[in-house]
Amino acid sequence: MKFFIDTADIKEIKDLAATGMVDGVTTNPSLAAKSGKKFVDLIAEICAVVPGPVSAEVTALDHETMMKEAAVLRKIAKNVTIKVPLTPDGLKTCKALSNDGCMVNVTLCFSPAQALLAAKAGASFISPFVGRLDDIGADGMALIQDICTIYKAYSFKTEVLVASIRGPQHVVAAAKMGAHVSTMPPSTLRQMFNHPLTDKGLKAFMDDWAKTGQSII
Repeated sequence: MKFFIDTADIKEIKDLAATGMVDGVTTNPSLAAKSGKKFVDLIAEICAVVPGPVSAEVTALDHETMMKEAAVLRKIAKNVTIKVPLTPDGLKTCKALSNDGCMVNVTLCFSPAQALLAAKAGASFISPFVGRLDDIGADGMALIQDICTIYKAYSFKTEVLVASIRGPQHVVAAAKMGAHVSTMPPSTLRQMFNHPLTDKGLKAFMDDWAKTGQSII
């Protein structure tokens, strides 16, 4: 499974990229607004740090303007992935861009039917939002299972990019189902390193080592 981080904080991106765990980055208008930077400059900065796919979302709602915005964003770097909403105009844009060799991430997916449409439109990634479904009492991970089953049955090339992740449990569950990517906030990726038994074991090793009075360097 590939790990993307869902942030526009360049400091966080640089720090986590150094671990070798970051395969890509997803952004959205809300995250970009929090950065306080010009959007095009922000995406360029992220692309310079992470060689994998970097999702840059269009803000237009109509196909014609989406295409114009995508033309600007595609010029930033080769690893820019154009992010479009799962609407009729968004999927029309997805089809046009994918036919032109551009990576496209279709976002705001909440049903298997929507995911099927995105795959037929040639999306590189489909972003189902598991956390937001859980928030309204639905089963977000059941959606991931359904999409993975459908995509496997028809050998769709679209990758399942699990989004709106609330914690490591979502990442592990998605991995078990065969989802291709999990995009998560930096805090969730950091949580994945943690386990109390790791901390306990390390403390025991360090305490025993200190008793020897030795130093490796």
